[in-house]
Amino acid sequence: MENKLIEEFNGISSKLLKSAQTLNQITEVDIAATPKTAVYSEDKLTLYHYNREEKAALKTPVLIVYALVNTYKMLDLQPDRSYIKNLLGAGLDIYLIDWGFPTQSDRYLSMDDYVNGYINNCVDFIRKKHRAEKINILSICQGGTLSVIYSSLYPNKIKNLVTHVTPVDFSTNDGLLFRWSKDMDFDKLVEGNHGLIPGEFLNQGFDMLKPMMKVQKQQALTNSLDDKDKLLNFLRMEKWISESPNQAGECFRQFMKDLYQQNKLVKGELEVGSKKVNLKNLTAPLLNIYATEDHLVPPAATIPLNDYVGSTDKELYSFKGGHIGVFVGGKSQKELAPAVVEWLKKRDK
Repeated sequence: MENKLIEEFNGISSKLLKSAQTLNQITEVDIAATPKTAVYSEDKLTLYHYNREEKAALKTPVLIVYALVNTYKMLDLQPDRSYIKNLLGAGLDIYLIDWGFPTQSDRYLSMDDYVNGYINNCVDFIRKKHRAEKINILSICQGGTLSVIYSSLYPNKIKNLVTHVTPVDFSTNDGLLFRWSKDMDFDKLVEGNHGLIPGEFLNQGFDMLKPMMKVQKQQALTNSLDDKDKLLNFLRMEKWISESPNQAGECFRQFMKDLYQQNKLVKGELEVGSKKVNLKNLTAPLLNIYATEDHLVPPAATIPLNDYVGSTDKELYSFKGGHIGVFVGGKSQKELAPAVVEWLKKRDK
């Protein structure tokens, strides 16, 4: 018994020593390292163009529109798990909107500002630079919802639309986020935070959707302390989560009330600025990707998009995984990125 205790103690001491050595080796945690160049800026927004050594295989440029929640860096988390790097390597000419970090001066930014202002200005910049009538949009989560709205308002500017885990039909009660949102007073929430919704507040809400995730993360950290590669993987994800930007209150208020609570988009009742949104006006070819195990955006909120749009060329893609796994999982790199590129290639005429 005594020998076993000594053996266990020595094993723990050895692991602690190796863990300390591993931590000392890590001086910086890099994410979003794929080379890119800032080509346009407006307020907090930066439009990036990813560097290419060779000419793109597809002639139509792609604009990536990420959600306002968290940052785009999850798409380029690390070299061997980078959705962007995979798309870039397959021949896409990629632009990406970095929304930046809203401050108090941005509290009155509305969906009108984001859709009819920022997204439209970025699309026009790319169209002008490439002398192209239309471009492709590749969108993620809430960024997908904004892109669906944009593509319905400006169908003459969009050649193809790819949506990933995008909520459109908010009538579902699948998922706690959709249930909670129906009873929340978002006017009080916005005003109580002086017009700026803290990113930390949103992250706490996401944690509550899967309370055991904290325990699993602690276990993952413990198991990776003496392995540099595993520890870096863990720290990269934590760095991405910690960089969550605040939300402009007016846009947040309209998004949550008009969509989550009143489901105006699929009802044909949504107005963005002075424009009425009609999904039947979205006629571009559509690739609608949903995740079967998504606890944030359940399939029931995503799948109906294909029934509401006016596109005749539309496809549903079922990805077996969760909300984040769509982009950072090994399956995503091997399966999803090539499928998206192939789908766009067939329509690059």
